[in-house]
Amino acid sequence: MTDDVHDTSSAEPGGADEMADARAIEHEIHARAEQEHEHAPQTHPAIPIDRQLEAILMIADEPQSLVALGAAVNAPVPAVRQAVERLVADFDGVDGTTRRGFELREVGGGWRFYVRQDLDAVVEQFVEAERPSRLSQAALETLAVVAYKQPITRSQIASIRAVNVDGVVRTLVARSLIEESFTDSETGAINYVTSDLLLQQLGINSLDELPLISPLLDDGADGFGQNEGIPDGRV
Repeated sequence: MTDDVHDTSSAEPGGADEMADARAIEHEIHARAEQEHEHAPQTHPAIPIDRQLEAILMIADEPQSLVALGAAVNAPVPAVRQAVERLVADFDGVDGTTRRGFELREVGGGWRFYVRQDLDAVVEQFVEAERPSRLSQAALETLAVVAYKQPITRSQIASIRAVNVDGVVRTLVARSLIEESFTDSETGAINYVTSDLLLQQLGINSLDELPLISPLLDDGADGFGQNEGIPDGRV
């Protein structure tokens, strides 16, 4: 008598089918873990966290919070806070380090590089020199009046140009092309003259090198007060 042999491996716990399913699930878990690792922020243990933060802050165009910095370098917030404090001390020249022309400042809940306040004038001068100085037609005309009739008040400029020149004069002063010379003791009116910067922009050494305006007028007499007796027709 022979016993019937039945294959019950698929029905019993730990059977072939369940083992295959387990291996498939394990393989999927490993695949997902590898994929998540590929997209996870990469750490750079060989590079100190201070240097990593310094590089990120160098290109940041707005203040960065400690949380954002921590996410960027994949580091806990307490470690980031300590690193930022070390950077602040380093840039400030603490413990004998060189005091930099910039500082790491906390503003609006975040950290960002800023020019030191005592160097604002240097940076402003550089920016002004680099910025294209295109003037409107009204500004150019007003500048010409000041150049040829200085010292001159705003009311006198307005009388010559027959328009209000307050805004244009403020623009020229802001551009450092004209400047206040003195205040009339009787009227209190401010008299304006051209600045040395204008000479630099024009590439001349003095106002004597300005072209004569009389030849440009119809009869050499009309225009800026009919020359008012100014030698060589420079008005």
